[in-house]
Amino acid sequence: MKIPVEYRVPALLLGIYLLENLVAAAAPLDRVTWLAESLTAWIPLAFILVWYLRGGRLSAAAWLAMAPWFLLQTVGAHYSFEHVPFDWITEIFGFQRNHFDRVCHFCVGGFAFPVIEILERRELIRGRGLTVFFVVMGVFGFAALFEVIEMLYAICASPEAGAAFLGSQGDIWDAQKDMLADGLGAMCFSAFYCLLHPAGAKKE
Repeated sequence: MKIPVEYRVPALLLGIYLLENLVAAAAPLDRVTWLAESLTAWIPLAFILVWYLRGGRLSAAAWLAMAPWFLLQTVGAHYSFEHVPFDWITEIFGFQRNHFDRVCHFCVGGFAFPVIEILERRELIRGRGLTVFFVVMGVFGFAALFEVIEMLYAICASPEAGAAFLGSQGDIWDAQKDMLADGLGAMCFSAFYCLLHPAGAKKE
């Protein structure tokens, strides 16, 4: 019997993620930073798995929209974001810092896709425009909360571990730029959702 794609895609992505974690866990640049950064992915993944096992379902596109953040976060955890081999991008655009963490923050916006899908499927908010607005603002709000958590961790951890976890690389506006990247990602993934699912189209 052929397994439906909505079951195959999350299983495949989970397998890739677990394999990547096994590789990343081997000799990370800093074990404490690796654990702290990895937990930021393991905790939401645990909630998603519990939701899925309790009958939650998403489209293949929704799973694919979330996957980049988990995969990139694992790379950042292994190297610590400041030291990820991303120099070729830095040199091409003449950046003053490693922007791998900003790419990762942008991918946080991928969670907007499945959230919009769930809200519309359950008809929890009336109107596409209001749904998208609510989700994008929610991503901005979560981004702000995460920056506060980063600050608290940096205060409680050793100076070296805290600096590695923050990954600010001397940028005094790092937190604000990270939040902007999260929000821009949410806008882009929301627009992608709207292109795939035009308002008024019949949903499965």
